[in-house]
Amino acid sequence: MATFSLERTAPLPLDEAWRRLTAWQRHGDAVPMTRVTVTTPGPTRRGTVIVARTGAGPLAFDDRMEVTAWQPPGDGTPGLCRLEKRGRLVGGWAEIEVHPGPGGRTRVVWREELRVRLLPSFFDGALGRAGRYVFGRAVNRLLRRP
Repeated sequence: MATFSLERTAPLPLDEAWRRLTAWQRHGDAVPMTRVTVTTPGPTRRGTVIVARTGAGPLAFDDRMEVTAWQPPGDGTPGLCRLEKRGRLVGGWAEIEVHPGPGGRTRVVWREELRVRLLPSFFDGALGRAGRYVFGRAVNRLLRRP
């Protein structure tokens, strides 16, 4: 199991940063070779199921996630979304938080625990570094693009 976290500060209002980070289909544009679908009717809430399909052809896999906590920000209060990863290959969880930051900016905290079945724990360090890199770039893209 690999765990990692990253933080970003964005020149966006709290609700706009939240909207950009939780518009699930946009994650497919932000993560290479990934297509994201929401399999439950909107809006997002506890119980919403999201599937990220990553890869190509026979090397593709599904990362099935369920929203288990959904607390959008409001009136300057932080927002929190927790996703439980329930796929056959990928397990773990991810948390996305948005907090009021200095000067009307938003501070984003992304935490994740990844378990890849069949991958020995020897690779946890590399998996954590790769996760931090991939999701760090994805968060940057999501926050930059309206």
